[in-house]
Amino acid sequence: MHTVDMLEAALTLARQVGYRVREEWLDGRGGGGCEIQGQKWIFLDLALPIDEQLETVLDALRADPNVLVAAVPEGLRHLLGIQKSA
Repeated sequence: MHTVDMLEAALTLARQVGYRVREEWLDGRGGGGCEIQGQKWIFLDLALPIDEQLETVLDALRADPNVLVAAVPEGLRHLLGIQKSA
């Protein structure tokens, strides 16, 4: 799977586990996951290269225990470091 496809899959997974996603031009300052008034958010800096955008989303997902019980596509499993259950 290409990086752009992985980013789309990661964003879909993030939304499935309850994140709202804001894709903004943040002038290369980065973004990341956070919680605001009980709502989970990922701020994605569109000024960053695609691989860094993907890593931003993956970092937020790695910190979220809900990902462990979600249906995670195989390619993302590897990137997130999730072992396939028996």
